Amino acid sequence: MTGWRLGYTILPPWLVRPVQKLQQNLFISPPDFPQFAAIAALQEADADIERMRRCYDERRRLVLKRLKAMGLNVLTEPVGAFYVFVNVQRYTDNVYQFAFQILEEAGVAVTPGVDFGPGGEGYIRISYANSLTNIEEGMNRLETFFAGRALLPTESAPPTAP
Repeated sequence: MTGWRLGYTILPPWLVRPVQKLQQNLFISPPDFPQFAAIAALQEADADIERMRRCYDERRRLVLKRLKAMGLNVLTEPVGAFYVFVNVQRYTDNVYQFAFQILEEAGVAVTPGVDFGPGGEGYIRISYANSLTNIEEGMNRLETFFAGRALLPTESAPPTAP
C-alpha cells in the first residue's frame, strides 16, 4: 500500500491528543479503498506481507551491496523502510544541486538529504521500492556516474615548522 498514506501509530498517552490534532488537519478523510485494503491486509494478507517483506529485503541487500562496492558510505542500514540514506560528502558540498546532476547525467532520481533538514546536507536518499531489474539498472547508472566523479579535495594539515 506504498504511498496510500494510511496507517496507525503507537504513542505515549501525553502525545495522543497533539497527534490527533495533526491527523485531523493533515490526513483527514482518506479514500475508502485504502481503508478497505488495510482491513483486508490486517485480516487476510499474512502470506502476502511475508512475501513482500522478503522481496524488499532482497532489494535492500542488493542496493547496500552495490553502494558499498562503489565506495559509498551508508551510516545506518535501513531495517524498516525502502529508502537508504547515502553519504556523498566526498563528491559535493551542495547535495541539492548534486541530486539534479545525478538525474541529468545518470537518469536516476534521488532525493537530496537537505529535504529532510540541515543535517541531511551531504546525503542523498535512494528508494528501492522498484523491481530488481530496475534497481540493477539504476545501480549500474550510479556506478558509472560515481566512477567518473572527482572527489572533493580534502583539507590538509597545516605545514609544520622545520
